[in-house]
Amino acid sequence: MKYIVITGSTRGIGFGLADAFLELGCSVTVSGRVQAGVDEAVGKLASKHDGQSLFGYACDVRRPEQLSSLWTACKERFGQVDVWINNAGFSAPQMPVWKVQPAQAQDVVQTNLLGVIYGSMVAIQGMLEQGFGSLYNIEGMGSDGRKHDGLTLYGTTKYGLHYFTECLARETRGTPLIVGSLRPGMVITDLIMKQYEGRPAEFERVKRIFNIIADQVETVAPWMATQILANQKSGVCIQYLSQARLISRFLASPFRKRDLFA
Repeated sequence: MKYIVITGSTRGIGFGLADAFLELGCSVTVSGRVQAGVDEAVGKLASKHDGQSLFGYACDVRRPEQLSSLWTACKERFGQVDVWINNAGFSAPQMPVWKVQPAQAQDVVQTNLLGVIYGSMVAIQGMLEQGFGSLYNIEGMGSDGRKHDGLTLYGTTKYGLHYFTECLARETRGTPLIVGSLRPGMVITDLIMKQYEGRPAEFERVKRIFNIIADQVETVAPWMATQILANQKSGVCIQYLSQARLISRFLASPFRKRDLFA
């Protein structure tokens, strides 16, 4: 049995990964900023899986002392941490960067970049002490250097995260640890849908593209969980939507209609 910790796992891809790992026989620690959200997520998962394999712990990744407490609590509950996934992420509303409020900009940077840095520090220190473990950071739009108007802050943090994870893999060479990144592609979650709140006309314009390139959490998460458990190599990027798969979808789109919002 593997023991998994996932930050930001009360909803979206994090929750989907928790569900998938439990289905594969792992024990999972679910975490989010608010205790009520953690309790709700644990309750939903416990209705499908063995409650003894579940642990919920509230943690704000912007606060390194809370991440340290998360590690300690997991060790006390399960005795070890095999896989730590830095998943917690935040995005400001889609708009030109000069229109974003300073507080929103701070939240994006602190959550997406500093939160991952803090989480990686805690996980690597703990894993080196126990002598094993795998750390994965979830990348996203901007990680590959592509630019998208209105998502400058989010993309900047993910581009920096890509650099950080690659360097982390280099710095841990010669240790028993595995460090890698996860690219789930475009997944239909609250993070994406909130960008179009109050803008139904714009959403209708982009929905056709989403139906070509995006996927549901229930499709992506089980595949990624299986890949994570099978991987034995550090420095890898586990990517769901490969370039070949993306091209294939565009070529097939006139003949194969997908509706992710039905």
